[in-house]
Amino acid sequence: MAEPYLGNPKYTIEVLQKYDFAFQKRFGQNFLIDTHVLEKIIAAAQITKDDFVLEIGPGIGTLTQYLAQAAGEVAAVEIDKSLIPILKDTLNGWDNVEVINEDILKVDIRKLAEEKNHGKPIKVVANLPYYITTPIIMGLFENQVPMDSITIMIQKEVADRMQVGPGTKDYGALSLAVQYYAKPSIVANVPPNCFMPRPKVGSAVIRLERYQEPPVQVEDERQMFRIIRASFNQRRKTLVNGLKNAQDIPFTKEQIEEALTSCGFSLNIRGEALDLAEFAALSNAFSKMTK
Repeated sequence: MAEPYLGNPKYTIEVLQKYDFAFQKRFGQNFLIDTHVLEKIIAAAQITKDDFVLEIGPGIGTLTQYLAQAAGEVAAVEIDKSLIPILKDTLNGWDNVEVINEDILKVDIRKLAEEKNHGKPIKVVANLPYYITTPIIMGLFENQVPMDSITIMIQKEVADRMQVGPGTKDYGALSLAVQYYAKPSIVANVPPNCFMPRPKVGSAVIRLERYQEPPVQVEDERQMFRIIRASFNQRRKTLVNGLKNAQDIPFTKEQIEEALTSCGFSLNIRGEALDLAEFAALSNAFSKMTK
């Protein structure tokens, strides 16, 4: 089996020049050129030869080479068809990688995991395009894809948002959604000079370890997330007003006040003061009303 070599900027430049590759801004392409960061991602993902790994956005195959060396099997989903011949070239030393030329948001990942890994949990590893981070992650969680963990490079600001708690300015609907499905931990902060071309923002590698069971019991998951979204849509408003003004919350002001009171919350409380367990309790209080 070949050794990974694309972490060296010299080889990355050679490949890009050989194929006269033009970076596509619409795909948010920033390729990693730092071997230490690549090794950190592999270590954080805890990949072994028993693992089936899904990579999203392999680019020219830099991280893919490291994944192929560490994992049993890799499926790499790449939207940009101009990268497919490059990937064929850079990955020809590995026979355990399949490149799929598709938009990840249109791929049935659950079906892919079941077919390729017989329904056993997969690991997701990616240097994600920053403009599409949230829909990809939420799609993986909400579609109940069987997986152990997601280890991803994303914008540092978004990584921070995923792991903070109530009372901080970064706390919001994304923090709660991620923390409902997984335990987040930031593995490394990555400066712009580790990429080609350099992004304008700092990046971070975050590992999201999937919970077997959610950390809170909630009767109606969708309702809880509707309440969470409504609470953060108007951050300056009280929770009562935020929920009353939301079109997809079908409760009157009186019912909202009753639910808050039954949970022991002040009627002046704002959404950003509640943690996940408190949102679950509030959602369950509304569920009781409709029984």
